[in-house]
Amino acid sequence: MADKAFVLIETAVGRNKEVATALEQLKGIKSVDIVTGPYDIIAIIEGESLNDIGDLVTGKIHPIAGISRTVTCLAIQAT
Repeated sequence: MADKAFVLIETAVGRNKEVATALEQLKGIKSVDIVTGPYDIIAIIEGESLNDIGDLVTGKIHPIAGISRTVTCLAIQAT
């Protein structure tokens, strides 16, 4: 079973759609939603291991232009 995480993303003003489109192109991204509140986007990601999730966040998500900050919440129990 794959590991799962929720990535809460703050974007630069006016960059939500651009960032969401870039996220949707990445392998391991299961869903991307633009939301209201303290974060601008919530992405659900999956990887074969916690290392895969870490690599996706640091190597593929963080470099996307327009992302100001992320918070990654690992799912500890699937329902």
